[in-house]
Amino acid sequence: MIKLLNLVIARSVVLLCLAFSASTQAALTIEITKGIESALPIAIVPFGWDGPRINPPEDVADVIVSDLLSSGRFSPLPQRDLLARPTEGSEVNFRDWRLLGAPNLVVGKVIAKGEKYKVQFQLFDVYREVQQVGFSFEASEADLRRIGHQISDIIYETLTGERGAFATRIAYVTATVLANNARFHSLFVADVDGHNAQLIVRSKEPLMSPAWSPDGTKLAYVSFEGGSAVIFVQNVFSGARERVSAFKGINGAPEWSPDGRRLVMSLSKDGNSEIYVMHLASKRLQRLTNHYAIDTEPTWAPNGRHIAFTSDRGGKPQIYRVSIDGGKPERLTYEGRYNTRPEYSPNGQHLVFVRGEAGEYRVAVMELETGMIQVLTDSRLDESPSFAPNGSMVIYATEHHGRGVLAAVSIDGRVQQRIVLQEGGDAREPAWGPFLSIK
Repeated sequence: MIKLLNLVIARSVVLLCLAFSASTQAALTIEITKGIESALPIAIVPFGWDGPRINPPEDVADVIVSDLLSSGRFSPLPQRDLLARPTEGSEVNFRDWRLLGAPNLVVGKVIAKGEKYKVQFQLFDVYREVQQVGFSFEASEADLRRIGHQISDIIYETLTGERGAFATRIAYVTATVLANNARFHSLFVADVDGHNAQLIVRSKEPLMSPAWSPDGTKLAYVSFEGGSAVIFVQNVFSGARERVSAFKGINGAPEWSPDGRRLVMSLSKDGNSEIYVMHLASKRLQRLTNHYAIDTEPTWAPNGRHIAFTSDRGGKPQIYRVSIDGGKPERLTYEGRYNTRPEYSPNGQHLVFVRGEAGEYRVAVMELETGMIQVLTDSRLDESPSFAPNGSMVIYATEHHGRGVLAAVSIDGRVQQRIVLQEGGDAREPAWGPFLSIK
């Protein structure tokens, strides 16, 4: 029990204090470190522009290229290889694109309409010479990048049959040190490609364990602003926040129920770290575990009926599952001596977690029906895995050249990304947000 508690505390210190930087920038840059060799070629033509400026305020086609490239499943043709620059279907000569070996073609244009912009695009099957999908959007200048992500999602789903997640957001924590040696911890929200970083809260004390509400409007997180752990819930749009758990001892690892009405968390208010559910409207607590071991890092199953969590009740940190109604927990992991920080996939069929072996900590995924485990990463200090809302990728924290960075890996391990702060510094504790309603 003491060993796991010390391990949890040590991991928190590592996550938040590994390497401070003089940079206070929060924007992220994605680097593709591993992709699929058979990635699908696709031609994305620079969008046409009809407006008073020389160039449009946002390069929508470039957003689409970056999105599809980052998935590792597509290989956009370089602009220099494009034989023509059509902006609508009537201008397309399919023979040109067949010569390039591109089975799919995207064309579009941006049209200024007063203070608004009209963005239209078409996706063509080059070999069948038919339009597969086409849409027109109206947006403000500030929303052009979001429209680009939505177009990427439409293309991705049309060609793969799987819903895209480019228009979603991530939350993450940065730790920085200023010129006067003042240390700050900051919680940010950004587009999934790292753009449009938004500061949620900044503190001289640690911030950790951000968790998205199911509707994407709120974050629950742990703050040590007053010198002890407190769980807050904060609206990411208005900034309004509420202190929901400030019991003596540990207030940690909050996560939302699928209906958004409850939080599961680890509390030590009764002397030992146990798993509790808080009903947010009444603040009523429901205790789920009762054991002399340390129970922590709870995560809610998508069906709302189970909670998975980390416990050393078997002698070593392993992952267990308990019914939302309580009862005897069921052990889920047996392979390996160290398995922690679980999270369910959106469809509830997999569990991602951190597996430790010989001093190295890597992201692994388990198929719950069979118990089969696959290690997805080959780094040394991975933490905080979080599923994309479509279940295709997992974002996590790791180290690269002595810096704390974020990374992402596909559920089959074939696609890997590194996500770093543009101006240096360290990023930790990522949480991938839910799908957002298209407005």
